[in-house]
Amino acid sequence: MSIFEGVATALITPFGPDGSVNYAKLEELINKQIEDGVDGLVICGTTGESATLTEKEHMDVIRESVKFVNSRVPVIAGTGSNCTQTAIEMSKEAEEYGADGLLLVSPYYNKATAEGMYEHFADTANAVNIPVILYNIPGRTGVNIDPETIYRLARDVKNIVAVKEASGNISNIAKIAALTAGLDFDIYSGNDDQVVALCAMGGKGVISVVSHIIPKEMHDLVMSFRNGDTKKALEIQNKYLSLINTLFIDVNPIPVKEAMNLLGYEVGGYRKPLTPMSDAHREILRKELINVGLLK
Repeated sequence: MSIFEGVATALITPFGPDGSVNYAKLEELINKQIEDGVDGLVICGTTGESATLTEKEHMDVIRESVKFVNSRVPVIAGTGSNCTQTAIEMSKEAEEYGADGLLLVSPYYNKATAEGMYEHFADTANAVNIPVILYNIPGRTGVNIDPETIYRLARDVKNIVAVKEASGNISNIAKIAALTAGLDFDIYSGNDDQVVALCAMGGKGVISVVSHIIPKEMHDLVMSFRNGDTKKALEIQNKYLSLINTLFIDVNPIPVKEAMNLLGYEVGGYRKPLTPMSDAHREILRKELINVGLLK
């Protein structure tokens, strides 16, 4: 039940001048991403500002994105919640809309026990028939999904098929890889600066932020490694490492939206409490885009 191999862009949600979702721009971005060779799209994840969308907007964006993609690449819908019942309801609705898979972030704020975490993911996944990617990002949620819990879920729940690992903890990822080695279970990097390292442990690819602006390069990075050209993969990662870091100079997705606006995509601003970059940070970002040849 692998969902994709390569790069899936964790797509931003574009807003219009009035702050509402700009669906015409969303369709344009989706078409551009697919034309530029991405292998999948994640809708309403962290980068898609799911935390500040209303639940109706959240589900509307998923529904319209599925329509815009029209089966050209897999659509992975972010339907996680800190409430298990809400995650179940949103996941079932996304499945009805035609999503190819789900991205379920660990329940945040509640700081569930390992058993609570297990039951949350198992109950949500068992409520649907499409594949599920667990999303481990303790820097945002305040909780880490233990490797042992990931192993139990991969072993026990047939449609839990992967994890997006954004802990930044290579030792944690290595343990997950070791525990799940005998299972049909995929690992995706949630950090653009760790793709080569994660692929070396058997990872299938990356759910990426920087692929908004270098989609082909991120696809080539993963596929070069998986095809045995580790030197080329490392060259690509090293070339764009400073840009990757600059896209997190402020909290995501502020810098990537600023970068896209600097590149002429006109994707709008953000929802509060996210606020615009300082002039100093915007200038650092502009210079980085120039340095890698994306902006003159």
